[in-house]
Amino acid sequence: MKWPGLGDPAKRKSTIRYLIITAAIGISVGVGSIFIQQWANLDNPLRVCINNTETDYKITATLELYVDGRKVDIPANIGNNENCRHSVYTLTNDGTIHAEWKKEYPFEIGHFLWVWTTYHDNGFPMRDMDQTTSKIYVDGKESANYIREPLVDGAHYKAVFFTKGYEHSSDQDFEPPK
Repeated sequence: MKWPGLGDPAKRKSTIRYLIITAAIGISVGVGSIFIQQWANLDNPLRVCINNTETDYKITATLELYVDGRKVDIPANIGNNENCRHSVYTLTNDGTIHAEWKKEYPFEIGHFLWVWTTYHDNGFPMRDMDQTTSKIYVDGKESANYIREPLVDGAHYKAVFFTKGYEHSSDQDFEPPK
């Protein structure tokens, strides 16, 4: 079978040159966009490692996490490994979240969940959660901001998530009161 544009030697040379130029342009655009994104994120605390950065702004908060009514343990070393410590991380599995940066930054509880999803082997499955029934509580009060709730130093957060396929009718008890 002869491919279109490759039968005639003159057309073959022109077609191959066109394919090589197109490949070179595509590769250079891809590599260029990687460098532009890295340059643009040099000062983004959610994207860079803070291992060798002087951090003056530090927050510590606690998080309790429930999925479908069951408590979920928050693993140690989320956002923290031997090569890179991100600005939002855990050190232990007791639910303590640390956030730090060069200057004051509006960290949110959703930033922690994003770091967990993005940089941890067993990431939190945020896309599987039903956002209409899930809630975030801050010091016992329901947050109107959901996962955009700001992290406040010393605050206690309780995240109650329900998966998209969770059947809420199983939570109700239809027995008469005793």
